[in-house]
Amino acid sequence: MSGQPSMLLVGIGVLSVLSQWLAWQARLPAILFLLAAGVLMGPIAGWLVPDTLFGPLLFPLITLAVAVILFEGGLTLRLEEIRGLEASVRRLLTVGVLITWFISAGAAWLFVSLSWDLAVLFGAITVVTGPTVIVPMLRAIRPTARVASVLRWEGIVIDPIGALLAVLVFEFVASSGGAQSLAETLLSFALTVVTGLVFGVGAGYLWGLILRNYWLADYLYNIATLVAVFVVATLANHVYAESGLLAVTVMGIWLGNMRGVPLEGILNFKESLSLLLISGLFIILAARIEPDRLFELGWGALLLLLSLQFIARPLTVTLATLGSPLTWRERALLAWVAPRGIVAAAVSAVFAMHLAEVGHPQAALLVPLTFLVIVATVVLQSVTARALARVLGVVEPPPRGVLIVGANRVGRALGEALQALDFPVLLVDTNWDNLQEARMLGLAVYYGSPTSEHAERHLSLAGLGQLLAVSPRPDLNRLASLHFAKEFGRNAVFQLPTGAAMRRSSEIRHQHSQDNLLFGFDATYAKLASLLSRGGEIRATQLSEQFGWEEYRRTHAEPTLLFAVDPGGRLLVNQAASPLALQAGWTALSLVAAAEPATETKA
Repeated sequence: MSGQPSMLLVGIGVLSVLSQWLAWQARLPAILFLLAAGVLMGPIAGWLVPDTLFGPLLFPLITLAVAVILFEGGLTLRLEEIRGLEASVRRLLTVGVLITWFISAGAAWLFVSLSWDLAVLFGAITVVTGPTVIVPMLRAIRPTARVASVLRWEGIVIDPIGALLAVLVFEFVASSGGAQSLAETLLSFALTVVTGLVFGVGAGYLWGLILRNYWLADYLYNIATLVAVFVVATLANHVYAESGLLAVTVMGIWLGNMRGVPLEGILNFKESLSLLLISGLFIILAARIEPDRLFELGWGALLLLLSLQFIARPLTVTLATLGSPLTWRERALLAWVAPRGIVAAAVSAVFAMHLAEVGHPQAALLVPLTFLVIVATVVLQSVTARALARVLGVVEPPPRGVLIVGANRVGRALGEALQALDFPVLLVDTNWDNLQEARMLGLAVYYGSPTSEHAERHLSLAGLGQLLAVSPRPDLNRLASLHFAKEFGRNAVFQLPTGAAMRRSSEIRHQHSQDNLLFGFDATYAKLASLLSRGGEIRATQLSEQFGWEEYRRTHAEPTLLFAVDPGGRLLVNQAASPLALQAGWTALSLVAAAEPATETKA
């Protein structure tokens, strides 16, 4: 197999997808499965030898892949979001970064005997946590909303900030390698930074104008932006060596904060591309690990890990949360959870390869040491954090909220009715006009596709336990149901039936419905939207022994039963295949036509 490059490339792609799928199934960070795949193909089986497979193209390919990852991270860094962060998160991203950097660097220099410049670079690399490891861990831990919010925002924002810090430190270390004096070193570093800033700001502004003024055909936006990233990275490196990564990071930040630039399609494309690059890149990097290098680290590596886990993180959280409303139990969980992610692995590989080219004596230790920190933090914290959260009592209570896919007329009406009964709701849509109307009604919203990589990072599911897919697009409803079935459970995801479901109703009415169809076989989006457009309303009715559901139906012309709330406050969804058997003391929510008598309390 080692002699068939095409088979190896296909194998990397297959293992990338398989690793991501296994991570989704196990609710664990994909980085663990990608690492296992790379080690299996490389050091263990000997099938994948990246240096032989790619030859002189390996370093340029990795550099360009990292450039795309850093550019995509820069696109997601919005300055207004940093300004609006709570004090604890701001301190985690400022003071906390410095504390982690200094302690990591000091421990690497003291315990692993890295040279001071490499130790400082390693410390900068390991400040990054990242949403690719935090988000899956949070979904497994399910901590309280305040803890989840702090960890999510830290992971999202520290990704590009930490990468930028690591790039700057690397530029300094690289520029000092061949310098003869401190003045020359500082001058070389300054030229690198200036070159990166000039190219990044200039390219970001120019490309923003091109996109904002629609000087390109729509179908060229994604591929042209990708090529632009490659061009900027290459030209910046050509003008002054090693300034390319800084240039594309700044370019991404500038584009992400430039007004009027249509970035939605680009973000979706870059997220998918980054996922592919991250997966393939991590397998390739893991295959290059030399087991002997790990043994060279010795017991000092264990002391380094203990320093990160028991000194750097607790000290960071303690100082960052001073004066915050977080309880000591919430702070204790925050002090335990700080896994390192894929960005650290990617940039460490690029830096190590470059430093090896210029003859740095310890460059080969950078990658195995970084991988060791990543694996140790992810495995330790994934295994123990859920139990620790339970012991501390900071696991969120059973969720009552509802995620509604579709902020259309039907979704807004359902959201209003549920929120009136104190059930938290979040509406998701890609139509900004729909979301604007939902916000005017006081409903929480998320703009974007619910199954995108952006949603994986930014869509908070804290307090949400059920899904209602009510988009007019059946394919989106089905996809969302499949996507969130792993998160909420198959019995907690529901979608509207389609016309095809109505035609099949007689065949499957007495069978188990895999689709969990909402309300009734004829309750299609078209029917519900038509009723609402003609003045129909969703009403909440308290049932009793004297006035049950049959009595209610006799006073209304075919009301559509939607939900029921039992005396314990549980929200029960009426399903086409298994209609609710309403009881006295329950509250029924139903959609009634406009001309019906309104003797009940409107929800």
